[in-house]
Amino acid sequence: MRQNLKWVGAIFLALAVIEIINIITGRSLNQFGIVPRSINHLPHIFSAPLLHANTWHFFSNILTLCIFSFLLLQYGVNTYLKVTLTIIITTGLAVWLFAGRGNHLGASSVIYGYFGFLLLAGFISKQFSRLLISIVVGLLYGGLIFGVLPHGRYISWESHLFGFIFGLLAAKIWARVPSYNISR
Repeated sequence: MRQNLKWVGAIFLALAVIEIINIITGRSLNQFGIVPRSINHLPHIFSAPLLHANTWHFFSNILTLCIFSFLLLQYGVNTYLKVTLTIIITTGLAVWLFAGRGNHLGASSVIYGYFGFLLLAGFISKQFSRLLISIVVGLLYGGLIFGVLPHGRYISWESHLFGFIFGLLAAKIWARVPSYNISR
């Protein structure tokens, strides 16, 4: 658990440093968000989740991102990294291909991916502690599901929707507990 808290602390610190740099530079880093179907912005699928439109946007994401990261780390660092990379790449590509006009950025794409993973993974793994995580996430954060619907001019609901879908897919792929065949 201590190691997982160190990971969460590192994630928080990295995003806070990026946010401070972005504030100091007058939000100049936001040019590295995803602009759908712009070839020049395709590589930004990796930077967009690290950036936020304003300080309120940052603070509205950081706590949930840290909580979900901690819960996902219960599946191990290797699974955490695979799930995170899968969500960033697949959601970023889907937003780049299908989202509406604008500059899409923010950690909410990853948050919704983690949300999808955490909701489903406990049921797939069939481990009590992980099932409990799924139930608690569903009860405490179930309202997030409404974020996948169009609901605001400056909110990338597409990032939420695709993040959630690819989080569910990541759970189908990586939530199973490895079984070891021991033969004598």
